[in-house]
Amino acid sequence: MDLFSIIILLAIFAETSAVAIRTFTGKNNRSSRHPRRKVFVDTSILMDGRILSVAKAGFLGDEVLIPRSVVRELQLLADGNDSEKRARARYGLDVINELERIELSDVSIYPDSAQRSKVDERLIELAKENNGIIMTNDYNLAKVAATEHVDAITINDLAQGLRSEYLPGDKLNVKIITVGSNPKQGVAYLPDGTMVVVDDAERYAGKNQHIDIVFERYLQTAAGRMMFAKLAPKEAATNKQRKPKQVRGRNQKNRSRREQK
Repeated sequence: MDLFSIIILLAIFAETSAVAIRTFTGKNNRSSRHPRRKVFVDTSILMDGRILSVAKAGFLGDEVLIPRSVVRELQLLADGNDSEKRARARYGLDVINELERIELSDVSIYPDSAQRSKVDERLIELAKENNGIIMTNDYNLAKVAATEHVDAITINDLAQGLRSEYLPGDKLNVKIITVGSNPKQGVAYLPDGTMVVVDDAERYAGKNQHIDIVFERYLQTAAGRMMFAKLAPKEAATNKQRKPKQVRGRNQKNRSRREQK
């Protein structure tokens, strides 16, 4: 093999090696920039139980750690005299067992051997030592954690963020796009695409006219969210005013027939 061929092969080898190194280091840098958080769970989250739904849906992407001190506190409450706390604590222990079985989440018992400090204080200590965060529904614990510069997340904040923007009793001005599946229903859409079924709004369908509605309830399904509403009092009054005219016309006809007889 001549010198020129050797130089070409060395150049190719050097280039492929450089690409492999850049790819490997790039992956490592990306993973180091976005490491998984260590989330320490308290008793209030476990006794609440909604964390199960979050985990089953695959939204627990962090490493969820349940300290043994938290398990011990649940055990003490489950053995206590207060019947309400006893039932909630037993449910919390069941939640732990269910969480450990969910394949989509990384949940484990943290070997916490501290005995002296209170559970809430120990949670803050563990979060500090492991550069982690706390998951709790305890408002006071979240406030204390903030003073210690420890982040705290709650299921209540998640539920608040996912709740419907419009609640029963709220009013909105909408345009009826089409008729509903049931008689006299009209269908409108919110800016986010949510379907709103409005009673007694069929006559507004397809017209370039906005009407006021009042939300009554909403239905959450696997396919999305659907809301139900009725005409606002002003619009409903307009409908009622139009109907009596037909009744008066029938009454006049009946009256004239009686007079002829």
